[in-house]
Amino acid sequence: MSRKKIAIFGYGKHGKFLVRGLHKDGFDITIIESNKGFYKDAKGDGFEDVYLLDVTKDSELTGKIDFAQYSQLVCVMDDEHLNVFLTLSLSSIYKDSYILAISDSVNVTKKLKMAGASKVIDLYSVSANKIYNILDKPVATRLLEEFVLNRKGITFKEIVIPEGSFLDKMMVDDVDFGKYGVLFIGMIDEEKTHSFVFVTAGLEHKLDAGDTIVCLGEKEHLNAFARLVKKGKSDISSGDER
Repeated sequence: MSRKKIAIFGYGKHGKFLVRGLHKDGFDITIIESNKGFYKDAKGDGFEDVYLLDVTKDSELTGKIDFAQYSQLVCVMDDEHLNVFLTLSLSSIYKDSYILAISDSVNVTKKLKMAGASKVIDLYSVSANKIYNILDKPVATRLLEEFVLNRKGITFKEIVIPEGSFLDKMMVDDVDFGKYGVLFIGMIDEEKTHSFVFVTAGLEHKLDAGDTIVCLGEKEHLNAFARLVKKGKSDISSGDER
């Protein structure tokens, strides 16, 4: 089974963002829609592996495509009731498959979990156009799960970037926060605004000395990363990451 083979159920307001992001990152995407309009949208956007299926029928979910071959089945139908029903059907038919579903309310989240979703992403905490980043980042997924479910030593930390820091002048997307065991949440970009900007806003940001970044993680990792931020590029490149 290819790690990058993903089936996306839904090409509506959330599905479009996911498909575009995952496709850009090199994932092999199959799109399934039950809405003719969204089906035509996917075709019109240049995607070839698109199917129009009645997802309320088990025969449609088994007769045309073997979804067991996909590493992940992602349910993002615009109709929340249909999304729950689809999750229930897929978890019943493909018992060993990893099913990820999107929710925009507490009640729907509970229903999706009861329906058998392997993971539910709450859109209150993660915007749709950034979910594709979490799909392939185990550190981010673990930290978010622990923070939401039990907060085992997970907390936030504000870190001011000092002069000479290795982060100074770097673009946010070029920094692999995950390798330090922390998740970048947002920042106060002094060059553009004095207000807090969430990373999920989808904006490109350059880090500068004086900016304040906010990270999520275990206290030990956060403190270690805060110490590391004080170091310069030469220290980091020479392997001094303590």
